[in-house]
Amino acid sequence: MYPLWQEKTKTKKKVKAAVLEQIDQPLVVGEVELTDLQFGQVLVKVLVSGICGAQLLEIGGHKGNAKFVPHLLGHEGCGLVEDVGVGVTRVKKGDKVIMHWRKGEGIEADFPTYTYKGKTIKSGKITTFSEYTIASENRLTAVPYDTPDELCALLGCGLSTALGTINEEAKALFGESVMIVGAGGMGVNLIKAATLASVYPIISLDVHDHKKEVAEEMGAHLFINTKTQNIGDELHKKFGIRDVDIIIETSGNKYAQQDTIPYLSGTGRFIMVGQPKPGETIELLNANHMFGGEGKTIKATQGGKFSPSKDIPRYVRLHKAGMLSVDKIITHRIKLDKINEAIDLVRKGQASRILIEM
Repeated sequence: MYPLWQEKTKTKKKVKAAVLEQIDQPLVVGEVELTDLQFGQVLVKVLVSGICGAQLLEIGGHKGNAKFVPHLLGHEGCGLVEDVGVGVTRVKKGDKVIMHWRKGEGIEADFPTYTYKGKTIKSGKITTFSEYTIASENRLTAVPYDTPDELCALLGCGLSTALGTINEEAKALFGESVMIVGAGGMGVNLIKAATLASVYPIISLDVHDHKKEVAEEMGAHLFINTKTQNIGDELHKKFGIRDVDIIIETSGNKYAQQDTIPYLSGTGRFIMVGQPKPGETIELLNANHMFGGEGKTIKATQGGKFSPSKDIPRYVRLHKAGMLSVDKIITHRIKLDKINEAIDLVRKGQASRILIEM
């Protein structure tokens, strides 16, 4: 343990970063200057970062962040520890780390500051859209050095949320039916997680036909385009059923949520992964159906109850054993300079998971 009076670690250097300067505007790729590491902070060289739907909400000002621009973005990534601040014991210089927004073990450090265009700005306790970042110790988990970069990035949010949602929130049983609403980055991760849980059938819903191939390759037994097909008719035609045990909604679209809740079975669990826009109201259609069977539930999840320090080691072991392949989840790899093109692909539903390479 370092004494609290020890001189702060000097980290001042200019690095490339994508900055949200204005709400609902493209990110600005420019230079930020790193500041001295404070108690519990870690300097990380970012190798790759994923893009999560949460970043679209942040860009739109829907995550309570509108008053705090400019600031940095990104919350799932892979990096190398460059330096550590006073008090840090969970990671050390040279460690390969998964960067995650959920709290793990270690110090909950203060919000880091950067210098941008001559002004001091604050940013999140983990951000990943930059060449280097200052992170709170408890947002980093060390992994073996041979752990693939893309697996690390996915375990920062997308894949870990999916695994936790299926295992912890849905408590899926062998042979239960699962409907996953949305076949984007989170949706394909959920399909992967559902296959590990031996559920059947896995139904994937989306409004884009081009998502069908990826969804089926990931393990979906049925793909339904909700723009052109009736959900109930397709369930009955393919499997002889009209409801499902677990429904996981990833888009945050109020109509997608209220239109799929009625398909819950008598013991059904509806889990909201996607976040509606602030102020939106979701109507519970034909609400009497909620009293059918043994009782149905609707819940929102925070990252699938992902516990980084506990869960990451076992997920890495699963990957090394060949049981957690991430092939086909990542559809695009794009350089930081082109990050706005990547965000547009996510916004238009033209990608699954995108990796930003630094």
